[in-house]
Amino acid sequence: MRSIAVLMTGAVLAAATACGGVHSPGATVQGDHPRALRIGLAYDIGGRGDKSFNDAAADGLDDARRSLGLLQVQEVAAQPGEPESAKVNRLRLMAQAGYSPIIAVGYAYSDAVKEVAPKFPGTKFAIVDDSVASGPNVTNLLFAEEQGSFLVGAAAAMKSKTGDIGFVGGVESPLIKKFEAGYTQGVKYVNPRAKIEIAYLTKPPDLTGFDNAPKAQDAAQKMFAAGADVVYQAAGASGAGVFKAAKSAKGWAIGVDSDQARTADPSVRGLILTSMVKRVDVAVYDYIANLMDGTVKSGRAVYDLKLGGVDYSTTGGHIDDIQPRLEQLKQEIIIGKIRVSAG
Repeated sequence: MRSIAVLMTGAVLAAATACGGVHSPGATVQGDHPRALRIGLAYDIGGRGDKSFNDAAADGLDDARRSLGLLQVQEVAAQPGEPESAKVNRLRLMAQAGYSPIIAVGYAYSDAVKEVAPKFPGTKFAIVDDSVASGPNVTNLLFAEEQGSFLVGAAAAMKSKTGDIGFVGGVESPLIKKFEAGYTQGVKYVNPRAKIEIAYLTKPPDLTGFDNAPKAQDAAQKMFAAGADVVYQAAGASGAGVFKAAKSAKGWAIGVDSDQARTADPSVRGLILTSMVKRVDVAVYDYIANLMDGTVKSGRAVYDLKLGGVDYSTTGGHIDDIQPRLEQLKQEIIIGKIRVSAG
């Protein structure tokens, strides 16, 4: 099997760039594969390199590229403050260029998928974190974020010395409310008297809360100054600001989506207590593999604790002493003894 650099037509590349697209410099052609695909991946704000949500999707794409053999990959990313029309154009351009499947990373693409997918019935679409966009050619890749957040909330309560615990959400949306809900339940399950401080950086339609590290740092600093000693962030690339605040306050931070004790800036990794790992990489890989096998289905595919879709990380050894208890709670959620509400 031979590999050569991906060649895109100048018109498609220029159009993608004009609406916020970023072509992946590492994409390759593996043209000898008998079932090779042309895959389009549309990232949320922050794109590849956010060390969180988008990077998890990129990892799934990279795994598929290495092991399954893909014809061509086009990667594009949303830009802060862009109009909804930019997302529509981004997906439409990839569909017109023959990319199928097109994978939209994040609920911000819901309206765009609803508009574009019906116009291209022969194109397969998948969207992460959204169940509203639907159709015979749309697969919804969903997660039980509340279950994983319950476990890191329990960890926060076990490790807190002050009983004062914080949560910073990027955008006050139904999705991020699931993280907050599970986290709050986990904290209260362990310590019913714990104080929980909650802050959101923006509200829809302003999605810049996922890409504003200074604002996140300010929100977390206020929590630490008020007595919090553990702060969980569900804020995408903004989470880097929470890590900086934890470092300054000599407190703990909890990462999200990826094992951020491995992916965050090395200067802050030591203060990341744990991360709520959301296996977007597994969902993206599975979707591509199922498409190649002819087994992909439209509609909802939910990744929960039982399926390994969410979990907590142990990098750094900071929760080794409480891990047996966390594993017990995990199993009780899986078997239904503990029921975690999504909101």
